[in-house]
Amino acid sequence: MSLAIFDLDNTLLAIDSDHAWGEFLVEQGAVDPVSYRESNERFYRQYHEGTLDIHDYLALALKPLAENSPEQLSAWHQQFMISKIEPNILTKGEELLARHRAKGDTLLIVTATNRFITGPIARRLGVDDLIAVEPEIVDNRYTGRVSGTPSFQHGKVVCLDEWLEKQSITLDNAWFYSDSHNDLPLLEKVDNPVAVDPDDRLRKVAIERGWRIISLR
Repeated sequence: MSLAIFDLDNTLLAIDSDHAWGEFLVEQGAVDPVSYRESNERFYRQYHEGTLDIHDYLALALKPLAENSPEQLSAWHQQFMISKIEPNILTKGEELLARHRAKGDTLLIVTATNRFITGPIARRLGVDDLIAVEPEIVDNRYTGRVSGTPSFQHGKVVCLDEWLEKQSITLDNAWFYSDSHNDLPLLEKVDNPVAVDPDDRLRKVAIERGWRIISLR
C-alpha cells in the first residue's frame, strides 16, 4: 500500500476548476463581468507561463467568498457542481482512482485551487483527503485572506510535508499524477512521478527524465 497523490485541474478534471469558478461567477452576475473576467484570464495565462504570483491571484479569487453569505456560496457551488464539474470529470481519471483504491493505496488530492471549490469535488471523487489553498474563516465567514502556505509550486511540497507528519505516512513508493510544470517540485519528490496529458514544459522534462506519460482524456 502506497500514497497516491493527484493534481486535480486538467488531471482528474478536463478543466481548471479555479478558472471555471471565476467564469461561473461572471455568469451569475456575482462579479464585474469585464474586470473580473479580464483578471481571471490574465492570471490563468500567468499560471500556464509559470509566472503567477499566487498571492496576487488569491486576492482576486478569495474576494467573492468574503463578499457573499455562506448560504449564497453553498447554493452557487451546488449549481457549479452540476453545470461545470460533473460534465468534466474524466472517466479514465475515476478508473485510475479506483485502481489505486483497490490496491489499498491512500488517495490524496493536492491542488492550488482553494478548499471551498475543491472540497466538494474531492468528496464527489471519493478521495480520502485533500490538500488545498485554505481560505481564512472568522466567525463562520470567509475573510478574503489565505490561511497558511498556499499549496502552489514548492508550496505543495511544504503543505504535503506538514500533512505527512500529521498522518504518520511516508512517501515510500508514492505516486504523483499531474499535468503541469508548476508541479515539478512535487513530481521530483516522489518515487513514481506521472505526467498526465502534460503541458509542453512538463512533457519535455518527463521525456528527458524517463517519467511515465499517460492520457486520461
